[in-house]
Amino acid sequence: MDSATILGLLAGACTTGAFIPQVIKTWRTKRADDLSLGMYVVITVGIFAWLAYGLILHDIPIIAANVTGVVLVSSILVMKLRFG
Repeated sequence: MDSATILGLLAGACTTGAFIPQVIKTWRTKRADDLSLGMYVVITVGIFAWLAYGLILHDIPIIAANVTGVVLVSSILVMKLRFG
């Protein structure tokens, strides 16, 4: 694995992992009224677009980060719609 791929995986892990505390907090408190619905709709669409881009390029770091991102951000969006 080359250094660019390692850097891409590290960057993806950091930016995607940043959503984990929000998922945990929202799930534990069952509250999402202070989260912006618009922001989570836009970020979900953006992550889906990045995933499509990664699939077109067959770029593993982009695909890995955005598959995980879709799961995390979509779960926040669902909780926002359910609890918020």
